[in-house]
Formats: sequence, C-alpha cells, structure tokens
Amino acid sequence: MASTGKTLALWQKTTKLPLGTRIFSWGVCLRAPYFRTIRPHITELRPGFCEVRAANRRRVHNHIGTFHAIAACNMAEVAAGVMTDASIPTTHRWIPTGMSVSYIAKAATDLRAVAELDPLPDAGDTARDWVVPVRILDTSGTLVVSADITMRVSPKKKQVAAAS
Repeated sequence: MASTGKTLALWQKTTKLPLGTRIFSWGVCLRAPYFRTIRPHITELRPGFCEVRAANRRRVHNHIGTFHAIAACNMAEVAAGVMTDASIPTTHRWIPTGMSVSYIAKAATDLRAVAELDPLPDAGDTARDWVVPVRILDTSGTLVVSADITMRVSPKKKQVAAAS
C-alpha cells in the first residue's frame, strides 16, 4: 500500500509541539471552515482511529439547552473525515456520500466522538465505500449519538500533462 498522506504526517509533526493537538485542530477548521462552529479538538489520530472532543457551550445548544443533534453530527463528520484522510494511501481521495444517525440520549455535557475502522479496509484500485462507525459519548461514557458515515474512497484521477 502507498504511504498515508499529509494529514497523518502533519499530525505527527504538530503533536510534538506545545498545544500541538489544538494547532492541528485549528488547521482542520481552516481547511473545512464550517467545522469551526463546534470548535473540535482532535485528541488522537492514527490510521483507522480518530477521537474528537467538543465542549458543551451555548453556541452548540438547541432550544432545550442540550448539545444540538446537528452539532453532534458535525463532530461525527470531523472524526470520520480526518480518520479516513489519515488512513487512505496518497494515491487515493475520499468524499462522504451518506450518513445514518441515531440520537440515543440527550447530551448535556462535553462530548467525545470516536471514529474507528478495525480492520482497515483495502483502498483498492476502483472506487469503494467505507462505512465508518462513529460513537459519540458524554463525559460519563454514555452513548448519546451513533452514526455510520459512508465514505467513497477512490483512486485520484491521473493528471494529464499539458501539451506544449
């Protein structure tokens, strides 16, 4: 398999710095600005695994004062996307194509999203779907949201050299 890409290399480099996980998380939000709405903190990353935390703040609340369901979905997508990006070879790309979510319990605390694929599927030489399960837990370890995010993983299109 080809080496994993820039995301994992950047993680390994930035996490050696003071506040490295915060710097990396900020960089993810620069790349995908919508995720700033939940201020994700990526705390662990390796091929097949990503953990993301988000604080229970007013800006992520719904009308009843708990963590908004769609904010939790954003956490799930960050975890699944960063995990997928850190897991595929440099010769491949990915895009989410679907999400199935179960809202299991009210979330009134900070949350932790865990995306994990074990064993890691083969990227292959044709497009294929990886279904990435994501568990979102409150501070007591109670499962509050469960999501399955389908990622279409495919080889990158080859660049055609420009004619002179």
